[in-house]
Amino acid sequence: MSSTTLILLGAGSSTRFDCAVKKQWLYTEDRPLWLHVAEHFEAAADFDKIIIVSSSDEIRFMKHFAPYTFIEGGDSRQESLQNALKKVTSKYVLVSDIARCCVPTEMITRILASKEVASCIVPVLPVTDTLYLNGSPVDREKAHIIQTPQLSQTYTLKQALQTQTLFTDESSAITALGESVHFVEGSPDAHKLTTLADLQKLPCLKPPCAKTLTGIGIDIHPFEMGKTMVLCGVEIDAPYGFKAHSDGDVAIHALIDALLGAAGMGDIGELYPDTDASYSGIDSKKLLGDTVSKITSYGFVVGNVDLSIVAEVPKLLPYKEKMRQTLALLLGIRSNFVNIKATTAEKLGFVGRKEGVSVHAVANLTYLDWKKL
Repeated sequence: MSSTTLILLGAGSSTRFDCAVKKQWLYTEDRPLWLHVAEHFEAAADFDKIIIVSSSDEIRFMKHFAPYTFIEGGDSRQESLQNALKKVTSKYVLVSDIARCCVPTEMITRILASKEVASCIVPVLPVTDTLYLNGSPVDREKAHIIQTPQLSQTYTLKQALQTQTLFTDESSAITALGESVHFVEGSPDAHKLTTLADLQKLPCLKPPCAKTLTGIGIDIHPFEMGKTMVLCGVEIDAPYGFKAHSDGDVAIHALIDALLGAAGMGDIGELYPDTDASYSGIDSKKLLGDTVSKITSYGFVVGNVDLSIVAEVPKLLPYKEKMRQTLALLLGIRSNFVNIKATTAEKLGFVGRKEGVSVHAVANLTYLDWKKL
């Protein structure tokens, strides 16, 4: 065993990135950025454990990709690190930011090779431009640009963070404790992804692959007398609606499942459980809008959708165009990419007996091409 745990921090909200997609969910080929970074470190060195720190919603999805240890982050980088350190039992801990996504293997090797030299090993770059502080020049030979990953003695780092003072990196906390810090050569390739413009400075990132991801959704609801019928977000003139926890829009429910299926994000019951009172009677258009926001933030783009509504009653032909336009607006795509089909069950089964409606939906997603941003 290496006696070293790797912690990758990615619980931030990416506010400076100015994009609908969280930067940790940009895809390089067919891997989200956080997985690309984790696998790169895993290939570069032997770690006792790899811990990914993120938000609870993202962790639910991240667990589908790899069997790492996932920890919910806090309100600050330091709090997120403290949460992760609770799971660290190894002598050393290597901490990096997922946004530092092109760290060269040789830089990782240099850091790990110096683990016994000091309490904290820090990669640095020299300052090549003239520096001023408070209107006066600073000797740039005495200044350094600090990078991550940083290697620390676990016990020392835990001690250093037992304070109300907020530090921007591990070396600052360990220096404040009076412990030793050792500098090793960093790399300009280990540039941190903070804004969209930074994408041009990260040569290790390849554009996302052109793969199309397809999902299928099926939903069924019985009729309920005296309730307003809503299909594809459109009110239908009928004396009955659908029996359901929400407004019962069986078409949107099937579509949500298709979208989640294409993204690999589970099903509608996981995101919007019928045991949650906040969803009682909710407008399903709100659920679809929230679903689209989620899959967009995780790096996906809606391509097209196709719905087949199986119903003996009511007759849907007069509503199909409005259904198409309503869904297109919610999905953020042109209406020609939304297809609505209606058919009967030829009087067979519960649909044929006019007891309810069944809907089948197909959705196609692609990865956001950040090269075009």
